[in-house]
Amino acid sequence: QVQLVESGGGLVQAGGSLRLSCVVSGSLFNILDIGWHRQAPGKAREWVATITSAGNTRYPDSGKGRFTVSRDNAKNTAYLQMNSLKPEDTAVYFCTAGRSYWGQGIQVTVSS
Repeated sequence: QVQLVESGGGLVQAGGSLRLSCVVSGSLFNILDIGWHRQAPGKAREWVATITSAGNTRYPDSGKGRFTVSRDNAKNTAYLQMNSLKPEDTAVYFCTAGRSYWGQGIQVTVSS
């Protein structure tokens, strides 16, 4: 059974930073691609970043330069470092493992 738990969200002022963590239980972490997604109220879910099992990273054009995804296989943990946050980054952020597993989500609120 694979379970994902996000942490590190909260309230931050515009221009600030947050680092989200995603702990993945079980023994499959090392072979799973880890993704981050977000959903703002009234908007569709949006892909934020991916780090593959080999450590390669991918981002949509909108997130390049401000968000950085990483992973620590020894800790079964993935991270999303978010810098220069904007009010429009306010959303519930989810981590995913492979194509089937999702965390419960964590709120990030950026005040102007």
